Amino acid sequence: MSDVVVIYHSGYGHTHKVAEHVAQGAQATLITIDENGDIPEEAWNTLNAAKAIIFGAPTYMGNASWQFKKFADATSKVWYTRGWQDKIFGGFTNSASLNGDKASTLAWLQTLASQHGGLWVSLGLLPSNTKVAKRTDINNLGGSVGLLVQSPADASVDEIPQGDLDTAVSYGKRVAEIAARVSVA
Repeated sequence: MSDVVVIYHSGYGHTHKVAEHVAQGAQATLITIDENGDIPEEAWNTLNAAKAIIFGAPTYMGNASWQFKKFADATSKVWYTRGWQDKIFGGFTNSASLNGDKASTLAWLQTLASQHGGLWVSLGLLPSNTKVAKRTDINNLGGSVGLLVQSPADASVDEIPQGDLDTAVSYGKRVAEIAARVSVA
């Protein structure tokens, strides 16, 4: 089993593709939150054993999907026992708009990690924000708290901008490298 787990909800497949890229970079185990907001019972053991957890959710109406929120509420049993205390956490979100209030979702994911006593990993990349920047560049959306991805509303899963997918791989790798360096008692 991997030391890193990517747990995510995807409504239309776009966030799933991003999760795969984050997991590729982190060499992580993937756990999908289903359309009812549930995960398999054994997935809780995988999360509890992980050294790092990366949250992923689409941004709908300015926050994470209700399915992800249902999962987050279910983590209160772990919270009560401090089961994820001092774990490494990270997060990503995807929406149709360039902004789409993704910062609100990332701040909420970071707060969830903090409630669990976790240590949050930022994106750690300078933004690609010059006049010559392209959508194929790393961190072209200028994220810092975590990974931002844009999937145009009329785009297929295969049309997610390559720069965002490359940033996803880089972020997964960063979380895994930091998790490997941090030793918690």
